[in-house]
Amino acid sequence: MDFKLFKEMLKRIFFVLFTAAVLACHAAPKSQPVVDGVTNVKPDEQQQLVIREVVNLIESYNYKKLEINDSISSIILDKYIKSLDQGKNYFIASDIKEFEKYRYTLDDDFKNGDLSGPFYIYNVYAKRLNEYFAYSLAQIKNKFDFNQTDSYVYDREKMPWASSITALNDTWKKRVKYELINLNLAGTTGPKGIETLTKRYQNLQSQTSKTNNQDVFQILMDAFTESIDPHTNYFNPVNAIAFNEDMSRSFEGIGARLQLENEVVKISEIIAGGPAFKDKQLSPGDKIIAVAQGDGEFVDVVGWRLDATVSKIKGAKGTKVRLKVIPSGKEMSSKPVIISLVRDKIVLEETSAKKKVKTINQNGKEYKMGIITLPAFYADFKAANAGDKNYKSTTRDVRKLIDSLKNIDKVDAIVMDLRGNGGGSLVEAISLTGLFIDKGPVVQVKDLRGKIEVDEDEATGVTWDGPLGVMVDRLSASASEIFAGAIQDYGRGIVMGSQTYGKGTVQSSIDLNKLVNPSMLQRIAGIITKNKTTGTAPSSTTAADINLGQINLTMAKFYRVAGSSTQHKGVVPDVVFPSLYPMDKIGEDTEPSALPWDVIPSSNFKSVANLTAVKPNLIKNSEQRVANSLDFKYLKEDIAEMKKRDAETSVTLNEAKLKSERDAQEVKTLSRANELRAARGLPALKKGEKTTKQDAYDFIEDESLHVMGDFMQQAGSYVMNLGLGSTPKF
Repeated sequence: MDFKLFKEMLKRIFFVLFTAAVLACHAAPKSQPVVDGVTNVKPDEQQQLVIREVVNLIESYNYKKLEINDSISSIILDKYIKSLDQGKNYFIASDIKEFEKYRYTLDDDFKNGDLSGPFYIYNVYAKRLNEYFAYSLAQIKNKFDFNQTDSYVYDREKMPWASSITALNDTWKKRVKYELINLNLAGTTGPKGIETLTKRYQNLQSQTSKTNNQDVFQILMDAFTESIDPHTNYFNPVNAIAFNEDMSRSFEGIGARLQLENEVVKISEIIAGGPAFKDKQLSPGDKIIAVAQGDGEFVDVVGWRLDATVSKIKGAKGTKVRLKVIPSGKEMSSKPVIISLVRDKIVLEETSAKKKVKTINQNGKEYKMGIITLPAFYADFKAANAGDKNYKSTTRDVRKLIDSLKNIDKVDAIVMDLRGNGGGSLVEAISLTGLFIDKGPVVQVKDLRGKIEVDEDEATGVTWDGPLGVMVDRLSASASEIFAGAIQDYGRGIVMGSQTYGKGTVQSSIDLNKLVNPSMLQRIAGIITKNKTTGTAPSSTTAADINLGQINLTMAKFYRVAGSSTQHKGVVPDVVFPSLYPMDKIGEDTEPSALPWDVIPSSNFKSVANLTAVKPNLIKNSEQRVANSLDFKYLKEDIAEMKKRDAETSVTLNEAKLKSERDAQEVKTLSRANELRAARGLPALKKGEKTTKQDAYDFIEDESLHVMGDFMQQAGSYVMNLGLGSTPKF
């Protein structure tokens, strides 16, 4: 985040880590125990450096101001084991007993750059996983009795660890049986079902064998950072690239989405506007078997991990890549086609802000509503810093959409749809709010020293001064909550939906490479070249090849302009609907390591309007519509059914009984669909008929638009304390 405080702290962080890196580099980790029967994955020198520096960062600059001690070590161990084997399907009791020796040592080990313990634990897990694959593959061809009344316990989390592999064999065997029953019910029976399941297990086994030390390190770091707080996160180099591409809504490459199928990379989608789209030689279903950089030699990529192949195909704008491709529908033995493409910058328009217009009839009067769907608060900071006048950002995109809705579509109101929007750029949340208010505070930020900074929209004027609604749900978080909270506190519009996630913390993204002396990176490169860990380094490694990844560090909390934190409590809508998502399973208040809720003094802001008197009627009218809505009725039934199923831990292995249960569910689903279709004047579906676009009816959006219709009809009769520079079109 672009805060003055962060810049100041970054200078101090650089000095601390510069010194720490030099001093700590000489510490030698303990010898890692060897696990027989598997290729032992080991940490490398740069990971040993990263763990030390992340400890330093957290202890020095995390908002919680905590020490990495024995208590944290214990939490990390439990989280790490759970992340590997949450269902207790692989580790046995003796493994867990052996791992206890690490319970109170991980804190000291991490400070010394020692990762031998966690990597040993992973290698034991890999061994158990191989035993599972070997046993299960042997069981697939066995004769199963699908008429028995036995059951498969798929959720063993609350059960004790199995006493031995022999004890787990029964669970593994029942899982195979359950998967065969599922194939039978799906129409893949007999030898075909056996062949399908065998290939599935072999593919899983093959992909698991490709796990490298970066994967293991990421799992460990997730367990570590989640033990501190839910939103301090470390990203290994591959994940850091993905995170930053998601934030910027762009990347450089050929413009194709890839997937792995039977050890071969296949094109799943061509992205509109990219080089592959313009060239028109590649198609979905084409298989890529080799990649060459420019005019260089081809490298065979069959059997590679997907991320490894992707890294070969992606590259800097303006560079050339050549692909050997087996066209869709042709056998692997066919002669490949060579396709040459020049990489370019791809803008992901489908994940950017979008608009649509809907008309509703409210008490005999029609209103044209503009809906802007915003999936995240994104910004291409790299392009902006490089001086690109057309850089991609949320505010820039939304401003264009508002201009179109206002001047071309002539809408009466605008609704910002932030459902599922997990946040993103805090700067964008502030500037987006500025499109709807005329200057003033948007969010308050309190740093780890207790200093409060008020961040304001400094732009004069507004882009939209008419009726405004904001849709939120349980997955709306962080920047979404800043925006919705500001709109609510200012009285600028009506917030509708369910209580939001409750993420009220601020993270700063730190490139770890920038905090370490270049000579240290060169020293590590030399060690890697000398040691040559198989499969993890090229023949010669330079400092430029060393990538330490990125940490998003919680360094502050944000507060609404009225002083309340969104932490834990989120934003409670003015008009509340039943939640699509389980409130007791999703949300900041479900995270054990989350920071608490609190309040600070209100900022000096002037509200746009006082909507207090309007809200009771909006709520009353909405509750009446919801009570009479079939869609909401079924939603409430689904919520109750979800809670019931959540308590279940096993499933029947009697094929006839399972089929009967699923048939009953299909009948219920079809009956529901036809009841809803009848209410909308649509013909009934027959069994097996596919649903249409008309069935994908967004009843929550529809109710939100009717709330806005009520709002526009009622708000005009109230005196508004305006602060927009012009009269809102209520």
